[in-house]
Amino acid sequence: MKEATGEANMTVITIVIIALVLAIGTPIVTNLLSNTGKGAACSAAGGYTWKGKCYASCITDSKGTITRCSSAMTCTKANNEWTCR
Repeated sequence: MKEATGEANMTVITIVIIALVLAIGTPIVTNLLSNTGKGAACSAAGGYTWKGKCYASCITDSKGTITRCSSAMTCTKANNEWTCR
């Protein structure tokens, strides 16, 4: 009887841990996918993603690192798809 109780407790603990991982991981993965889609739409529109925003033109230093940007583009999400203009 003790053995069955121990197995039931381990099952409950496993289910709780799986639920916690899903509860924490789902928003993180959703945010990453959204940012990736927005960045891809910005690049497809000929823009540059810098500091989380899409710009039409940017200035880089000698190493290719973006130093500043101008002409912010507007990105919108419709039907689960990003478009930038």
